[in-house]
Amino acid sequence: MKFVNWRVLTLIVLVAGIILFLTVPADAQCVMCRASLAGGNGKFIRNFNIGVLVLLVPPVSIFCSIFIILRRHRGE
Repeated sequence: MKFVNWRVLTLIVLVAGIILFLTVPADAQCVMCRASLAGGNGKFIRNFNIGVLVLLVPPVSIFCSIFIILRRHRGE
């Protein structure tokens, strides 16, 4: 059983690696954000990027909490 788990894990890591290396870089900003950052100074752009990361924390935390709860209840 453990051999099957390692095979699945290896396959998942391999597929994730291929997807990460084959993706095309994309601008993740909307047109208005890009226009306001084009003329800004370095400190403003840095603070903007930190703000984006801060706004990313709650959805990731909620997703991880739901995943952990489902994982714990699956074993019962």
